[in-house]
Amino acid sequence: MSKIIEIFGLDTHSTQDWERVIQEQRCPFRQRTCFKTRKSESSVAIGTCSVLYGRDPRPIMICPARLLERGQIFADCLHLLTNHEPGNEFHVVPEVKIPGGNVDFFLASVRNGKVRDFVGIELQTMDTTGTVWPERQRFLREVNIIPSDDAEHSVRPYGINWKMTAKTILVQMHHKVKTFEHINKKLVLVVQNHLLNYMSNEFNFSHLNQPARIGDSLHFHSYSMERIGEEYRIEMNARLSTDDDGISQCLGLQAEARIELEQILLILERKIGPMTLFRMF
Repeated sequence: MSKIIEIFGLDTHSTQDWERVIQEQRCPFRQRTCFKTRKSESSVAIGTCSVLYGRDPRPIMICPARLLERGQIFADCLHLLTNHEPGNEFHVVPEVKIPGGNVDFFLASVRNGKVRDFVGIELQTMDTTGTVWPERQRFLREVNIIPSDDAEHSVRPYGINWKMTAKTILVQMHHKVKTFEHINKKLVLVVQNHLLNYMSNEFNFSHLNQPARIGDSLHFHSYSMERIGEEYRIEMNARLSTDDDGISQCLGLQAEARIELEQILLILERKIGPMTLFRMF
């Protein structure tokens, strides 16, 4: 049985006109054609949103667009618009370049065409190793659609790149939050609960504020996937926060610097004495 549990935004165990779904290649979360296409065939969208993975199979999101369901992640950031006033409009602006890199979305409070406040929002789902294409083709066979190739017979499994995904996004947040902190604004990283749990176990998260503090510049919003009827829905699982110094500590940057300083001080203190005293002539 295929390990894909969502394709083109639909639960693979639900009743659908799957031939039409595969032909339309539409992402319901972005309201447009799925952008995840094959490198070898750019007109064909892969469409895989979520898969099962692990010894105790868990639903894992592998497409960031999956987090856009119902716009919930934006609603959950409204409280961070501390300068918002009644009557202002809310705008969601995608792909904004700032010092430190691009930010996926900006949620802005706007009055008369002027931005009164904003929050930056980054999305991160899991990167895979290998390819999920054989699983996709196996799913097509299961719903009586003849696959376009014989990839369904491949025995090469896909994997989840936990370490690289976590390290890369934390380093990116370290660079980007400096800009937000400098201008006294907030940056939010939206992830699935499994990724946040991995980060908490592999990096130093013990100093992060939970529940989150509204005054912190960097916030983590974690979501779980829950199956309701014939569909999966995302639900907020946890909120944490920190600042530029805190994310540095997560990555071990400050800790390493402190250890190095302490080691140097210890060496110097062992060596100083009457013979090392500098005397002015």
